[in-house]
Amino acid sequence: MLEKKMIDALNVQINEELKSAYIYQAMSADFADKDRPGQTAWMAMQAKEEVGHAMKIYNYLLSHGAKVELKAIEAPQSSWSSEEEMFKVALKHEKFISGCIKKLVKLAKEIDDTPTEIFLQWFVLEQVEEESSVEEILAKYAQVGSTANGLYMLDKELGKRAQS
Repeated sequence: MLEKKMIDALNVQINEELKSAYIYQAMSADFADKDRPGQTAWMAMQAKEEVGHAMKIYNYLLSHGAKVELKAIEAPQSSWSSEEEMFKVALKHEKFISGCIKKLVKLAKEIDDTPTEIFLQWFVLEQVEEESSVEEILAKYAQVGSTANGLYMLDKELGKRAQS
């Protein structure tokens, strides 16, 4: 059985993952408004992935007979000054989520909850991948600058994620 401290912390993380989905869906909408279909699709996929992360924790709690408690999610920012800025915000957010996961791992170690610590390792590795993915996109923005052709090609490339 999970300790109350861990149940509470995992419920908070479910909320953080759902907030992430909400942020990425707002970014997707802003990309759509900016007529960037590739980046619209990329962020929509990211939002869907974050819901999947929340559900993974949700199901973990349920499988341990713990109560899931969903909290309200405040409205995210709805527009950004540039496409690159959105990815900078996304990277900052992913680093925040990585910190949240690290705190969960630390808590699991402190209360000697080895099963939850093992469960959380998937999230640790996922966050390494998430940060790396956004860092690669930001590196491409640095290469193309604000050139119309470069931004068009980057949008096309990012749109391929939705097709895979």
